Amino acid sequence: MRSVSGAAILCYHAVSPSWPVSLAVTPDGFERQMRWLVDNGWRASAFRDVAAGTASGRTVVITFDDAFASVATIAYPILSSLGLTATVFVPTEYIDGDERLSWPGIEHWAMTSHQHELTAMSWDTLGTLIDAGWEIGSHTRTHPHLTQVDDVTLKAELEGSREACVARLGRRCETVAYPYGDVDERVAEGAREAGYLAGAVLSKRLEDLGPYRMSRIGIYRGDPWWRFRLKLNPAVRRARRSSRWPERAANARRT
Repeated sequence: MRSVSGAAILCYHAVSPSWPVSLAVTPDGFERQMRWLVDNGWRASAFRDVAAGTASGRTVVITFDDAFASVATIAYPILSSLGLTATVFVPTEYIDGDERLSWPGIEHWAMTSHQHELTAMSWDTLGTLIDAGWEIGSHTRTHPHLTQVDDVTLKAELEGSREACVARLGRRCETVAYPYGDVDERVAEGAREAGYLAGAVLSKRLEDLGPYRMSRIGIYRGDPWWRFRLKLNPAVRRARRSSRWPERAANARRT
Protein backbone atom coordinates (compact mmCIF):
# COMPACT_ATOMS: atom_id res chain seq x y z
CA MET A 1 0.00 0.00 0.00
CA ARG A 2 1.14 3.53 -0.66
CA SER A 3 -0.05 7.04 0.04
CA VAL A 4 -0.98 9.49 -2.69
CA SER A 5 1.32 12.46 -2.33
CA GLY A 6 -1.17 14.83 -3.91
CA ALA A 7 -3.93 13.99 -1.46
CA ALA A 8 -4.63 16.30 1.47
CA ILE A 9 -5.71 14.37 4.58
CA LEU A 10 -7.51 16.68 7.02
CA CYS A 11 -8.04 15.93 10.70
CA TYR A 12 -11.06 17.31 12.54
CA HIS A 13 -12.59 16.36 15.87
CA ALA A 14 -15.85 18.02 16.95
CA VAL A 15 -18.14 20.67 15.45
CA SER A 16 -19.88 23.11 17.79
CA PRO A 17 -21.21 26.67 17.68
CA SER A 18 -20.34 27.33 21.32
CA TRP A 19 -17.75 24.91 22.72
CA PRO A 20 -14.63 27.09 23.23
CA VAL A 21 -12.04 24.38 22.62
CA SER A 22 -9.53 24.23 19.78
CA LEU A 23 -10.80 20.79 18.75
CA ALA A 24 -14.31 22.03 17.91
CA VAL A 25 -14.63 24.00 14.69
CA THR A 26 -17.74 26.13 14.25
CA PRO A 27 -20.52 24.95 11.92
CA ASP A 28 -20.26 28.09 9.80
CA GLY A 29 -16.50 27.78 9.56
CA PHE A 30 -16.71 24.10 8.69
CA GLU A 31 -19.32 24.67 5.99
CA ARG A 32 -17.23 27.48 4.48
CA GLN A 33 -14.18 25.22 4.39
CA MET A 34 -16.07 22.34 2.78
CA ARG A 35 -17.76 24.57 0.21
CA TRP A 36 -14.37 26.04 -0.70
CA LEU A 37 -13.00 22.54 -1.28
CA VAL A 38 -15.88 21.69 -3.62
CA ASP A 39 -15.69 25.01 -5.45
CA ASN A 40 -11.96 24.50 -6.01
CA GLY A 41 -12.26 21.06 -7.52
CA TRP A 42 -11.36 18.83 -4.56
CA ARG A 43 -12.95 15.39 -4.47
CA ALA A 44 -13.49 13.52 -1.22
CA SER A 45 -12.13 10.02 -0.70
CA ALA A 46 -12.00 7.53 2.15
CA PHE A 47 -8.74 7.30 4.09
CA ARG A 48 -8.40 3.63 3.16
CA ASP A 49 -8.60 4.44 -0.56
CA VAL A 50 -5.84 7.03 -0.39
CA ALA A 51 -3.70 4.62 1.64
CA ALA A 52 -4.26 1.96 -1.03
CA GLY A 53 -3.35 4.36 -3.80
CA THR A 54 -6.71 4.00 -5.54
CA ALA A 55 -7.66 7.69 -5.27
CA SER A 56 -6.56 10.08 -8.00
CA GLY A 57 -6.69 13.72 -8.95
CA ARG A 58 -7.23 16.52 -6.47
CA THR A 59 -8.21 14.37 -3.52
CA VAL A 60 -9.10 15.42 0.01
CA VAL A 61 -9.71 13.02 2.89
CA ILE A 62 -11.89 14.46 5.64
CA THR A 63 -11.27 12.58 8.89
CA PHE A 64 -12.80 12.97 12.34
CA ASP A 65 -11.17 11.55 15.46
CA ASP A 66 -13.08 10.47 18.58
CA ALA A 67 -16.61 9.95 17.14
CA PHE A 68 -18.11 13.03 18.78
CA ALA A 69 -21.90 13.04 18.31
CA SER A 70 -21.67 16.52 16.79
CA VAL A 71 -20.02 15.01 13.73
CA ALA A 72 -23.26 13.16 12.97
CA THR A 73 -25.65 15.94 13.94
CA ILE A 74 -23.78 18.90 12.42
CA ALA A 75 -20.98 17.84 10.07
CA TYR A 76 -22.86 15.01 8.35
CA PRO A 77 -25.73 17.17 7.01
CA ILE A 78 -23.23 19.78 5.76
CA LEU A 79 -21.11 17.20 4.00
CA SER A 80 -24.13 15.42 2.54
CA SER A 81 -25.48 18.65 1.08
CA LEU A 82 -22.17 19.10 -0.75
CA GLY A 83 -21.86 15.51 -1.91
CA LEU A 84 -18.92 14.77 0.39
CA THR A 85 -18.13 11.80 2.62
CA ALA A 86 -15.65 11.36 5.45
CA THR A 87 -13.85 8.91 7.72
CA VAL A 88 -14.54 8.61 11.47
CA PHE A 89 -12.03 7.00 13.84
CA VAL A 90 -13.83 5.45 16.80
CA PRO A 91 -12.68 4.82 20.43
CA THR A 92 -14.85 1.74 20.76
CA GLU A 93 -15.20 1.50 24.56
CA TYR A 94 -17.14 4.77 24.60
CA ILE A 95 -19.72 3.82 21.98
CA ASP A 96 -23.16 3.04 23.43
CA GLY A 97 -21.66 3.23 26.91
CA ASP A 98 -22.82 5.09 30.00
CA GLU A 99 -19.80 7.38 30.14
CA ARG A 100 -19.09 10.43 28.05
CA LEU A 101 -15.86 10.67 26.10
CA SER A 102 -13.14 11.26 28.69
CA TRP A 103 -9.35 11.24 28.57
CA PRO A 104 -6.54 13.66 29.43
CA GLY A 105 -7.10 16.82 27.44
CA ILE A 106 -10.91 16.85 27.45
CA GLU A 107 -11.99 15.27 30.75
CA HIS A 108 -12.31 18.61 32.59
CA TRP A 109 -15.17 19.66 30.28
CA ALA A 110 -17.38 17.08 32.03
CA MET A 111 -17.61 19.50 34.96
CA THR A 112 -18.84 22.41 32.84
CA SER A 113 -21.95 23.47 30.98
CA HIS A 114 -20.36 22.02 27.85
CA GLN A 115 -20.44 18.44 29.15
CA HIS A 116 -22.98 17.45 26.47
CA GLU A 117 -20.29 18.03 23.85
CA LEU A 118 -18.56 14.88 25.15
CA THR A 119 -21.37 12.62 23.95
CA ALA A 120 -20.22 9.96 21.49
CA MET A 121 -22.09 8.57 18.53
CA SER A 122 -23.95 5.28 18.82
CA TRP A 123 -23.25 2.16 16.81
CA ASP A 124 -26.55 2.71 15.01
CA THR A 125 -25.47 6.19 13.99
CA LEU A 126 -22.12 4.91 12.80
CA GLY A 127 -24.01 2.34 10.73
CA THR A 128 -26.04 5.13 9.16
CA LEU A 129 -22.84 6.89 8.17
CA ILE A 130 -21.52 3.70 6.58
CA ASP A 131 -24.74 3.42 4.56
CA ALA A 132 -24.09 6.98 3.36
CA GLY A 133 -20.64 6.03 2.08
CA TRP A 134 -18.49 6.98 5.07
CA GLU A 135 -15.56 4.95 6.32
CA ILE A 136 -15.39 3.89 9.98
CA GLY A 137 -11.92 3.20 11.37
CA SER A 138 -10.48 2.52 14.79
CA HIS A 139 -9.21 5.02 17.36
CA THR A 140 -8.26 2.20 19.78
CA ARG A 141 -10.47 1.03 22.64
CA THR A 142 -9.83 3.60 25.38
CA HIS A 143 -7.74 6.37 23.74
CA PRO A 144 -4.38 5.88 25.51
CA HIS A 145 -0.91 7.14 24.60
CA LEU A 146 0.08 4.00 22.74
CA THR A 147 3.83 4.58 23.01
CA GLN A 148 3.45 4.48 26.81
CA VAL A 149 1.60 1.16 27.17
CA ASP A 150 3.13 -2.31 27.37
CA ASP A 151 2.97 -4.83 24.53
CA VAL A 152 -0.03 -6.69 25.95
CA THR A 153 -2.07 -3.50 26.31
CA LEU A 154 -1.01 -2.28 22.88
CA LYS A 155 -2.25 -5.50 21.30
CA ALA A 156 -5.53 -5.33 23.22
CA GLU A 157 -6.15 -1.70 22.28
CA LEU A 158 -5.49 -2.24 18.58
CA GLU A 159 -7.04 -5.67 18.10
CA GLY A 160 -9.95 -5.12 20.47
CA SER A 161 -11.13 -1.94 18.79
CA ARG A 162 -10.87 -3.44 15.33
CA GLU A 163 -12.82 -6.53 16.39
CA ALA A 164 -15.52 -4.38 18.03
CA CYS A 165 -16.02 -2.34 14.86
CA VAL A 166 -16.32 -5.48 12.74
CA ALA A 167 -18.72 -7.15 15.17
CA ARG A 168 -21.00 -4.16 15.64
CA LEU A 169 -20.95 -2.73 12.11
CA GLY A 170 -20.62 -5.87 10.01
CA ARG A 171 -17.91 -4.30 7.85
CA ARG A 172 -14.14 -4.56 7.67
CA CYS A 173 -12.24 -2.10 9.82
CA GLU A 174 -9.09 -1.44 7.82
CA THR A 175 -7.56 1.72 9.27
CA VAL A 176 -6.59 3.23 12.61
CA ALA A 177 -5.78 6.72 13.89
CA TYR A 178 -3.38 6.80 16.83
CA PRO A 179 -4.69 8.82 19.81
CA TYR A 180 -2.78 12.07 20.35
CA GLY A 181 -0.86 11.29 17.15
CA ASP A 182 1.33 9.19 19.45
CA VAL A 183 3.14 6.57 17.38
CA ASP A 184 6.58 5.04 17.03
CA GLU A 185 7.94 2.04 15.16
CA ARG A 186 6.63 -0.42 17.77
CA VAL A 187 3.11 1.01 17.59
CA ALA A 188 3.11 1.11 13.80
CA GLU A 189 4.25 -2.51 13.67
CA GLY A 190 1.54 -3.37 16.20
CA ALA A 191 -1.07 -1.86 13.88
CA ARG A 192 0.21 -3.98 11.00
CA GLU A 193 0.14 -7.12 13.13
CA ALA A 194 -3.39 -6.31 14.30
CA GLY A 195 -4.58 -6.47 10.69
CA TYR A 196 -4.90 -2.81 9.77
CA LEU A 197 -3.93 -1.70 6.28
CA ALA A 198 -2.95 1.84 7.28
CA GLY A 199 -2.56 4.19 10.24
CA ALA A 200 -3.13 7.94 10.55
CA VAL A 201 -0.93 10.30 12.54
CA LEU A 202 -1.12 14.01 13.36
CA SER A 203 2.10 16.01 13.37
CA LYS A 204 3.64 19.27 12.24
CA ARG A 205 5.52 17.56 9.42
CA LEU A 206 3.79 15.77 6.56
CA GLU A 207 6.55 13.23 6.03
CA ASP A 208 5.99 10.11 3.94
CA LEU A 209 6.72 7.39 6.49
CA GLY A 210 4.73 4.62 4.86
CA PRO A 211 1.13 3.42 5.17
CA TYR A 212 1.19 2.95 8.96
CA ARG A 213 2.29 6.52 9.68
CA MET A 214 0.32 8.60 7.20
CA SER A 215 0.36 12.31 8.05
CA ARG A 216 -2.73 14.48 8.39
CA ILE A 217 -3.32 18.23 8.50
CA GLY A 218 -4.96 19.33 11.74
CA ILE A 219 -7.80 21.86 11.40
CA TYR A 220 -8.79 23.79 14.54
CA ARG A 221 -11.28 26.31 15.82
CA GLY A 222 -8.63 29.02 16.02
CA ASP A 223 -7.57 28.70 12.38
CA PRO A 224 -8.47 31.91 10.54
CA TRP A 225 -9.69 31.61 6.98
CA TRP A 226 -6.31 32.45 5.46
CA ARG A 227 -4.60 29.75 7.54
CA PHE A 228 -7.00 27.04 6.40
CA ARG A 229 -6.29 27.86 2.76
CA LEU A 230 -2.56 28.06 3.47
CA LYS A 231 -2.61 24.57 5.00
CA LEU A 232 -4.05 23.27 1.71
CA ASN A 233 -1.56 25.19 -0.45
CA PRO A 234 0.56 22.69 -2.47
CA ALA A 235 3.80 24.59 -1.85
CA VAL A 236 3.20 24.66 1.90
CA ARG A 237 2.36 20.97 1.96
CA ARG A 238 5.53 20.18 0.03
CA ALA A 239 7.55 22.25 2.50
CA ARG A 240 5.97 20.41 5.42
CA ARG A 241 7.19 17.11 3.96
CA SER A 242 10.77 18.30 4.32
CA SER A 243 12.91 17.14 7.25
CA ARG A 244 13.85 20.79 7.69
CA TRP A 245 10.29 21.67 8.70
CA PRO A 246 10.26 22.06 12.53
CA GLU A 247 8.54 19.29 14.43
CA ARG A 248 7.13 20.84 17.59
CA ALA A 249 4.88 19.09 20.06
CA ALA A 250 1.25 20.09 19.97
CA ASN A 251 -0.15 17.82 22.64
CA ALA A 252 -2.79 20.32 23.71
CA ARG A 253 -4.43 19.82 20.36
CA ARG A 254 -3.72 16.18 19.71
CA THR A 255 -6.63 14.20 21.11
